Amino acid sequence: MKRDSYQRKCALVTGSTRGIGQAIAMELAKEGINIAVNGRGTLDTATQTLDMCRKEGVDAHYFQADISDTASRENLVREIKERFRRIDILVNNAGVAPIERKDILETTERSFDRVIAINLKGAFFLTQIVAKWMIEQKEKFPDREFVIVNISSVSSYAVSINRPEYCISKAGISMMTKLFAIKLATWDIKVYEVRPGIILTDMTQPVKEKYDKMLKEGIFPIKRWGTPEDVGKAVVALVKGFYPYSTGDIINVDGGFHIRRL
Repeated sequence: MKRDSYQRKCALVTGSTRGIGQAIAMELAKEGINIAVNGRGTLDTATQTLDMCRKEGVDAHYFQADISDTASRENLVREIKERFRRIDILVNNAGVAPIERKDILETTERSFDRVIAINLKGAFFLTQIVAKWMIEQKEKFPDREFVIVNISSVSSYAVSINRPEYCISKAGISMMTKLFAIKLATWDIKVYEVRPGIILTDMTQPVKEKYDKMLKEGIFPIKRWGTPEDVGKAVVALVKGFYPYSTGDIINVDGGFHIRRL
């Protein structure tokens, strides 16, 4: 890697081989930020994201890691240190849906454990590791700005009784954001939550017909599907430092779904 590349900010985006994570990585790359692409699959699964980011003139590298696994998380951060020597932005995006949508009275322990391990536990302990490194960097480079963005979901408050484990995992992300925001404010490290609504991705394809109907019925004030790029642009707005006196805030990317109406 070229020496001047170390002068650029570096962002780790978990689950960035496709969907929302890929769009976030791409939008950050457009801002001249080096990208640590992460996923559980082989290098082949990351080729498209890497190519898209590199076309923006930044360094992008794939780090295969399962964030639900302790050793894998630790190795991920270790390899980023060796490759980029810095991390300025962490985007906790990696997430999975239930193995099978089941009513809350039929939810299996296997599905619950899997969703919580990846969506919440993995994000929590990865943030813990990265936050400690950010503190070290902040003490050495006090002028650098560090940001953590957690991607949650409207499911953190909107009840879906046929996927309770997913809702619980996202509600946990919302509380995690507040906890880390308070702790890291001492070092001026900002922590935010981006809360997407119905975004057109592989995860929502199985229920597309349902949400198409809801769109027609007007449940979303902005009458269209959200796109991964919508989420990516919201992340960029947060990491560019335009909110210097804000932390722990929620940015809704949901077409206005969160607004209560009578």
